[in-house]
Amino acid sequence: MNTSTVKKAFADHFDGECAVYASPGRINLIGEHTDYNGGFVFPGAVDCGIVAAIRPNGTDRVRAYAIDLNRNSTFGLEEKDCPEEGWAKYIFGVCREMAKLGVEVKGFDCAFSGDVPLGAGMSSSAALESTFAFALNDLFADNRIDKFALAKVGQMTEHHYVGVNCGIMDQFASVFGKQGNLMRLDCRSMEFEYFPFDPKGYRLVLVNSVVKHELVDSPYNKRRESCERVAKTLGIETLRDASFEDLEAAKEKISEEDYKRAKYVIGEKQRVLDVCDALVRGDYETVGKRMYATHWGMSRDYEVSCEELDFLVTLAERCGVTGSRIMGGGFGGCTINLVKEELYDKFIACAKSEFAAKYGHEPKIYDVVISDGARRIE
Repeated sequence: MNTSTVKKAFADHFDGECAVYASPGRINLIGEHTDYNGGFVFPGAVDCGIVAAIRPNGTDRVRAYAIDLNRNSTFGLEEKDCPEEGWAKYIFGVCREMAKLGVEVKGFDCAFSGDVPLGAGMSSSAALESTFAFALNDLFADNRIDKFALAKVGQMTEHHYVGVNCGIMDQFASVFGKQGNLMRLDCRSMEFEYFPFDPKGYRLVLVNSVVKHELVDSPYNKRRESCERVAKTLGIETLRDASFEDLEAAKEKISEEDYKRAKYVIGEKQRVLDVCDALVRGDYETVGKRMYATHWGMSRDYEVSCEELDFLVTLAERCGVTGSRIMGGGFGGCTINLVKEELYDKFIACAKSEFAAKYGHEPKIYDVVISDGARRIE
């Protein structure tokens, strides 16, 4: 994340001094689509994200410059002032959600840039929300709100101003990230634990298909609705409290599609716990097996994969990769792969050549470095 570029852009647009803040994107080793079901997730922050230069301007207006888009937006801080630009809605939403928590947000100037690969499932949006939530808390809050509240600000921004009914994982990882550690988060109780992650002899690598399928509806929200219908049928708050036996007993009362969605979520809840136990033992073979099981559950039951991602995971299996799965919401983006050091070069070469031969372009490769969460840099 290049702070000097952001500071220069700020100076060019607004002149004067500024404070600089950053928040990372994230990976998720396992635990996909479980956060809004009250289950467990296992994310970590990465060494790419959003950097923003910010300075209060003494007005009641926000002047924002998106460096990567070379676009400007100016808006007020009242509900009626929501900007037209999609990217600016994230900043506006954070301002509004912070105000709801009693923070007296005032006008400011900002310039921001990011190096989270777009469309890769690494949550550039959560990084943006967390950067501004942390900054506004630092600049305007008389009594600082805690980190959990900052993560919630990002989530509520998605719900109320972006139209995505996401869980809390992405924003949590962006705020709470810790270098060299993954985190197991209980999305119901919000209890979490750091797990040191330094897999000797293995590398964690993302293979980006550079594919994002355009969809005619809102598949993310529809899958959440499926899970909520099954939970209601079972008489529970979320699928966190459901077992396979409960699901089978209710099979005749729900649609086949809802059954498949719930089957995946119930299985994924246990896979996260299995991976945590395996990491404590240093058992990366079990970690890898659970990653593959997650992928095929997401592909066949939750139906959020796509041909290109299934191809990459099948190729990983053939190359002897320890674990591989789709990462993120789905329908394109990355696979996350746990690869033995001695197989890494062969796997990457095969992924590039075979994917290009079939789909006409090479995938992009990103080695994962686990990093710190939201912070003030200068």
